[in-house]
Formats: sequence, C-alpha cells, structure tokens
Amino acid sequence: MSLSFANSIAVQSRARALVPLCVGAGVYLFFLHVGDTLLQDSDSFWQIKIGQWILDHGAMPYTDFYSFTRTGESWISTSWLSQVLFAFSYAQWDWAGPVILTAVAMALTAAIFVHLLDAQIEAPRAVLFALLALLLSMHHVLARPHILALPVMVAWVGLLMAAADRRSAPSWHWLPLMALWANLHGGFVLGLALIGPISLEAVEHAEKGRRLRLFMRWVLFGVGALIASCCTPYGWRTLLGATNILSLGELLSVIFEWMPANFATFTSFEGALLGLIALGYYRGLVLSAPRIFLILFLTWSALTHVRSVDAFAFLVPLVLAKPLGEMFPRAPTDAPGADRWPARHVTALGALMIVAASWTSTVLHMGHHRFAFTMTHTPVAAVDLLEQRKPQRIFNAYQFGGYLISRNIPVFIDGRAELYGEKFVMDFFKATEGKKPELLPRLLDEYKIDATLLVADAPGPQILDQLRGWKRIHTDDVAVIHVRTGAQTDVAPEAETAKGAFK
Repeated sequence: MSLSFANSIAVQSRARALVPLCVGAGVYLFFLHVGDTLLQDSDSFWQIKIGQWILDHGAMPYTDFYSFTRTGESWISTSWLSQVLFAFSYAQWDWAGPVILTAVAMALTAAIFVHLLDAQIEAPRAVLFALLALLLSMHHVLARPHILALPVMVAWVGLLMAAADRRSAPSWHWLPLMALWANLHGGFVLGLALIGPISLEAVEHAEKGRRLRLFMRWVLFGVGALIASCCTPYGWRTLLGATNILSLGELLSVIFEWMPANFATFTSFEGALLGLIALGYYRGLVLSAPRIFLILFLTWSALTHVRSVDAFAFLVPLVLAKPLGEMFPRAPTDAPGADRWPARHVTALGALMIVAASWTSTVLHMGHHRFAFTMTHTPVAAVDLLEQRKPQRIFNAYQFGGYLISRNIPVFIDGRAELYGEKFVMDFFKATEGKKPELLPRLLDEYKIDATLLVADAPGPQILDQLRGWKRIHTDDVAVIHVRTGAQTDVAPEAETAKGAFK
C-alpha cells in the first residue's frame, strides 16, 4: 500500500468519525428552528407540572392529586426523570427549555443511529436511513418523555444487534442503559422484549459447540436487564405501571397515538413499507428467521399503534444493517500502521467546533424568537373566565386536562388514561362525541358538575345547548363553557357577545 493511499484512507477515517456529529448538529438546528411545532400536545403541561412537584417536594407521587374524580387513587409516574428534566429546563428558559431538550434528544438519536449503521454500511447510506427515519417520526416529535428515551432505545437495540452480529454475548456494562430508559419512559418494556429474538440471532449463527453457553449468557443478561429496569424509585412497580396502558382495550382505538395506522391517504409510513418490500424483491434480500421475526414484530407494532412508527423507523434499519452491508461491500478504511492519535485529536477538535457552533446558533435564535405553546390547543380565555367564576367541578375536554393542571385547577380527566381506566374514559368520549348522548347528563349529575369546558367544534357543546338547566356563557375558536343555570349565572358582557356570535 502506498503512503499516499494510506494517508487518503486516514483522512476518510477522520471524515467518517465526524459524520454522526454533523448529522446530529443538523438535526438539532432543524428542530430548534421549528421548535414551536414541538409544543402542540397538552400532555406537556402536566408532564412539566409533575416534574416540578417532584423537584419541589423531593419525593415521588404515589397517588393522584390533580383530578377530583380519582383523588387519592394509586398512580405512579413511569416517566419521572423526563418530567424532572422538562420541569427544570422550563424553569430556567420558559418554553425554550423543553424545545432545546427535545432537539438535543433528537440530535443524539440521529448521531447514535448513524454511528451504529456506519459500522456496517457506507456513510451516505447511513445518513439516508437517518433522514428517512426522521421523516417517519416527524408526526410524533413533541416535547414529551418518549423523545428523551429515543436515543437510549436506539443505543440499546444497536448494541444488542452488534453483539448478535459478532455472535457474542452483550456486555454487562450496557445494563445502566436499561436503568436509564426505565426512569425516562415506560417504553423500556420494548427493550426487554427484544432481548429474546436478538439473542436467537446470535445463537443461531454461533458454532455448535458454544451455542448453549452463549444462550445462557444471553439469558443471564436478560435477567440482569429485568433487574436493571427495576432500578427506579418505584422498584418492581415500574414494570406494572409501564404495562398498564396496554390493558386499556377499546380505549386505545380512540386515543390518536394509540390508534392503528390508517392508509386511507398515502403516508410516509406506507411508503416505507412499500419500499422495504421492493428492496427485498429487487435485491433478493435473504434474512435469518430471528431478523425476519424482529422486522415483522416492529411492523406489526407500527400498524397496530401509530406511536410505534418511531421504533419501526429507527430499529428496522439496525436489524437490516449487517445484511445490507454484506450486499453492498464497503472499501477498507483502516490503513495498517496509520497514526490514529492525530485522527482522534482532529475528531475531538471538530466535535468541539460543532458543539460550539450549535450553542452559538441557539443563543442567537433565542435572542430574537420567543417559543410559545400552540394557542389553538390552549383554552386561555375560557380558563381565565372560569377562574373568575370559581366553579367547584369542571367537566373538561380530554385535551384540556393538561392545561387545567398547569393552572392548578382540579380536572375531570386528563391524558393519564391508565389512571382513569377504560370504562371511565370510553364513557366520557361516547358522551362528548355524541355516540351516546344520554351519558352526558348522567355524568354531569353523577359527578356534581357545575361548569363544562369542551372543544368548540365537538358535538358535546351542541348537546348541552339542548339540556335543561345548562347555559352557554362563552365561545371562542378553542373552547366552549356551559354552566348550570342554578349556579352562579351572572354573565360577562363579552361572554354574551360570544354566545350571540355562535348562534
């Protein structure tokens, strides 16, 4: 090998090392620029509120104290660490804090993803897969705990797949990742579930004489991961809390992120599925049984629940990385005898420059842009009026619960569906969406409601308009308020004007 060729390879190696960092920086700046779109889910309000409560009290919640329908009932926060991080960032920088935190998490996810893929396939293809994964996940990138757990998920599965590709056992040093995941978000159960099929991939291709020993090492690692997932303030109850959401039955079909995929119109997920099928046919991609199972499982999860598209987008490429690397061989990148220390120094210097440039861009952007929660999801004017009237019990829309909690107003319902249970939430939706309108007056009387706060374009307000004993006092583009006519009935002039405009 000539000296010039060796130097060329060393330069390529340094450039490759910076690719994940450059991708991460680009992703960070993109989500920082579109930061307001990350503030569209009202669950962010109660996530921050709970995190602030944990910081203020130095304790963990074990019961509900935000609703008047489930006060005192058992409830634990399986995303407590994410909530604390969001609350701390919000206290420091207002809504810019959660935006920056979310952008950093997405940047880490992309950088780790590209780094893991780069071990098997060419950097341009790794970057292309990263862009496709981000495109598929865009609808679910919000300032919520699942985003902070995303880089941990990618790192965990990527490391396990790397061990399986080497036909070796995973390292015990990886178990803290599972502990971190379990404290960040309840989705850690996916990481536990994937240990089994990934271990079969390692065992299937190992030499016959060492398969049993290798399998037992994977089993022990799985037990260690299970124990690590209980290294939270709640211990083993974290496992129960994380799986409670899966027992909600029919309710999962009415909450958007838990709905099945809808192919009535063409989506990026549909395009990804068709592309995956086309790749298999066109290139004659041959996979082992465990890899086929992993892809089918991740595809089934994404088809069953929209929120699982994230896992499909980032994990399927990791499963396919080695077969694709064998299909598209890469040129050698390591030169014998090449001096690696200068390469490391250059990489470190490049990394510092990228981080410095990203932070400078953040400071400049925050200097002239104030991040704010999307007002179309925030009933500010309506809640201001309710605070003036001081009703005791408010029957609120599901998506308004988080905002009411942020205003220290006890809620009828909010995004913690596992707390309220399938029947309670289904009765609420059927009553307010007009599927069983006779349920609405029953719920109002059963829970002694004296005011309602419902979505403006939902059937619920129209049903209330027809009920005796209820009067509309406020309407805007976001929310509608009704009060019992037997309660305080003095109506503000602006409320009467809004009522007349509605009619």
